[in-house]
Amino acid sequence: MIAVIAELNVFPVKSASGVSLAEAELTPQGLRHDRAFMLVRPDGRHLSQREVPELALIHPAYDGTKLTVHTPLADAPLICEAADGPARDVTVHRRPCQGVDQGDDAAAWFSDALGISCRLVRFTGTRPTKRGGGTLTFADGYPVSVLSDKSLDDLNRRVDAPLPMDRFRPNIVLRGLGPYGEDGVTRLRGAAEIELIKPCGRCVIINTDQETARRSPVPLRALAGYRTARSNGSREIVFGRLGVPRATGVLRVGDELHAS
Repeated sequence: MIAVIAELNVFPVKSASGVSLAEAELTPQGLRHDRAFMLVRPDGRHLSQREVPELALIHPAYDGTKLTVHTPLADAPLICEAADGPARDVTVHRRPCQGVDQGDDAAAWFSDALGISCRLVRFTGTRPTKRGGGTLTFADGYPVSVLSDKSLDDLNRRVDAPLPMDRFRPNIVLRGLGPYGEDGVTRLRGAAEIELIKPCGRCVIINTDQETARRSPVPLRALAGYRTARSNGSREIVFGRLGVPRATGVLRVGDELHAS
């Protein structure tokens, strides 16, 4: 089966707005610069749209050296060079990892914009995936998320107002698989190779409008009506797939991938 890359998205700051790209380098840790930064509470626990939906209004761009962040929540953008320094212990869903604190100016900017005390850290060190023998940065559990465009089309037939793809924050959107065709795929091969490990369990973040930060229960409630699977002894709502890179390379919108 042939799938075509319809979108490539990276999220330089975990849980903030994404950046749509025409091409992206797939590294062992996912698309380059994806989840390179994260906001943490003073005790090191990560912040996400689960607790702070206004993170959807944070619009970052990162070129590997300079981080630029715009938001309607602040009068001026944040522009800062990625800082090196000692690693500090942080957590993602209670799992330990490490980050380099990006300084007081960045911390003050984000704290003022979001109205919550937080600090910005840049990923450092190594962090294993839960399964599949991969590595990742600050993503929840796996370095790559994949969703078929027709899966979203099918969901949108079940809701009153269509939902945009950005509600689901996929790294790679595929065309040509049909509704939920990604469920039966284990390998994507082309300029790079990805092994799809497990379904993507969904949480309340998909209820947040990424343009306004307003919440509605509709997306999660609609998926719960027909997209549940048993995982670790409990039921979870699934939509899309999570994967681990097996061969690196440059992916481009319009590329064909062999799906098997």
